[in-house]
Amino acid sequence: MSKSTSDADALYTQVHRRMVESGDWDRILRVLSAKLSEQGWSDELYHRAKERARMMDPPLFKTVLEEISLHGEATVPVSVRRETTAQIRQFVKDQFEK
Repeated sequence: MSKSTSDADALYTQVHRRMVESGDWDRILRVLSAKLSEQGWSDELYHRAKERARMMDPPLFKTVLEEISLHGEATVPVSVRRETTAQIRQFVKDQFEK
């Protein structure tokens, strides 16, 4: 692991800890979840996972999770992704301005 990677990991860990301690992590997750639900993304992903599991004999949780995770990451609506990213950027900006 290079120094820059370990520095980035350390920074990520520190920012994540601050977000959790301040309550911003939970707030952002609640907003993200609500937006995804409003746009039908959560229901679509749930139904896709259910159908994929039905097609397997026996259904394997790990396999379904891997396939659904890839699909889920690829299909998050751009507007939701941008809004969430903006909230995280604002939090980081506020942390470094103090």
